[in-house]
Amino acid sequence: MKSIMIILSLFCFLNPNIYAAAVEMKKFESDLHEQRYKNLIDELRCLVCQNQNLADSNSELAQDLRNKVYKMINDGQSDQEVMDFMVTRYGDFVLYRPPFKASTFLLWIGPFIILIIGLLVLVNFIRHRKRNVITALSNNEKEKLKQLLNDNKGKFK
Repeated sequence: MKSIMIILSLFCFLNPNIYAAAVEMKKFESDLHEQRYKNLIDELRCLVCQNQNLADSNSELAQDLRNKVYKMINDGQSDQEVMDFMVTRYGDFVLYRPPFKASTFLLWIGPFIILIIGLLVLVNFIRHRKRNVITALSNNEKEKLKQLLNDNKGKFK
């Protein structure tokens, strides 16, 4: 068992594919361009992964979009021009913080609607639970209960 663990550990540490993650070396004209690039790829969503930004995604589309952002920055385009290009091409979904408008209404308001519905269901559940409280037993029912408990006293020890 130990030898298997040692072999697996060596395989993991010596496997070159593990270290081939998305490490991109890009040369920028200035630190400002590099900072703009990092800010833009942090603000743009990967359309394949959908829950990652371009900086975190390793998909081919994310790599292509990072290259496009890099090229546009080096061509002298502003951040707004890059964002406008991406929105024109891929829609508001490419933005992590899409603008508030009719087409993104549910995206912004949806979580609050779900929260309100959840609270209403919780309040309704609590109200119904209070209605189902057992009422006091009559004297006849109390006697039957005592008799059942006494009859079964020795069975559950």
